[in-house]
Amino acid sequence: MSIQRVLIANRGEIAVRVVRACKALGIESVVAVSKADQDSLAARLGDRAVTIGPARAAQSYLDQNAILAAALGVKADAIHPGYGFLAENPRFVKACEENQITFVGPRSASVAAMGNKLEAREIAKSYGVPVVPGSPRIASYEDAADIADQIGFPILFKAAAGGGGRGIRIVNKPSELKVAFQNAAAEAEAAFGDNTLYMERYIVSARHIEIQVFGDRYNNVIHLGERDCSMQRRYQKIIEEAPAAMVPQQTRQAIRDAAVALVKGISYENAGTVEFIYDEKRDEFYFLEMNTRLQVEHPITEAITGVDLVQLQLKVASGEALGYDQSEITFSGHAIECRINAESPRNSFHPSPGKITLWSPPDLEGVRLDTHCYQGYVVPPFYDSLLAKLIVHGKDRGDAIERTKEALGRFKVEGIETNIEFLSFLINDPDFASGEYNTRWVEANIGRFISG
Repeated sequence: MSIQRVLIANRGEIAVRVVRACKALGIESVVAVSKADQDSLAARLGDRAVTIGPARAAQSYLDQNAILAAALGVKADAIHPGYGFLAENPRFVKACEENQITFVGPRSASVAAMGNKLEAREIAKSYGVPVVPGSPRIASYEDAADIADQIGFPILFKAAAGGGGRGIRIVNKPSELKVAFQNAAAEAEAAFGDNTLYMERYIVSARHIEIQVFGDRYNNVIHLGERDCSMQRRYQKIIEEAPAAMVPQQTRQAIRDAAVALVKGISYENAGTVEFIYDEKRDEFYFLEMNTRLQVEHPITEAITGVDLVQLQLKVASGEALGYDQSEITFSGHAIECRINAESPRNSFHPSPGKITLWSPPDLEGVRLDTHCYQGYVVPPFYDSLLAKLIVHGKDRGDAIERTKEALGRFKVEGIETNIEFLSFLINDPDFASGEYNTRWVEANIGRFISG
């Protein structure tokens, strides 16, 4: 089935990104917008815009009935969810299937299976993918204490029903266990409506490595290499790189092979990302989770492979085969993505909505900017603070770093606060250049930026 009209059920830079992919393929785009986004760049660029509700996300972008009604009302063949909001909601995907609307992503069964972290762990194990030593679901604090003794400290409590850093607690010693268990369970209940926890060994010197995968309905599966997302704060990614330069080649290939084995085993369709924790000290890797959607950081994979992942999503959702063998996926140079946010790093990263009075991004060779912002745009207070993604491609890692330094130095924004200065601090640090950083580096070094 060929897709003729897509409802884009998202906002911001990803909505703009999908509109442009639709235009390239000759597909009509209808942008679903809240009242706060009626004059957004995505609404202007799309062939049509339809208002789905008030500014609050719960009454618009998270309202499944409103989005389905909009799709049916405009006679859309498909819905592209972007990332966030309803992109990984199996009930929404199932509703699309029941209404004969193509969901640009995997089937509802895949979303449901990978959405529960405990179930995903067991599925990964069944296909020979290594998982972090840990536990099944924990019924009580007493169970947690027994299992912690077996695993050994430090340990990590995690929410079975979600991610994004919610319901996660690090426990370094037995005396911290009870309070951490109670707090993690309460946060998981508040965030996901499910207080189920499980435990994993906490890897102190860890890198966050993820593999971009793609499957079609004919059980063809490829990977498009890996990304290193270790530069993060409170489990939220800040800077990403592709490829993962600090992982030995033999281990890199083993991680890629493990991701493909999992995706092929579950007959996965469309774009997905299999995430791993890499233990640098032991040179071992473990399955973390699978994101059944497009990732924020997908452009750096596009930069080094030359494959347009959003166009490929739409083609595969239309019923086309992937069109690539693994041998045809080649890698060129090195790419870095910096997330430009409307926030104040020196004020606990507090959001900074308001009117952009100056928007002057860098215009340099090898630099791409994915954004929905422009001079005069008013950043609303209702949504995620992401303003833009600065993607830099160089001939090698050193070249990419130097280009990123220059690009950040030339990026000028006024009227609101941004994290551009903080990103420059990170990219200019000798530890970044040497690769001597892990998932805890930002937390350990942020004080130097604040006091500097």
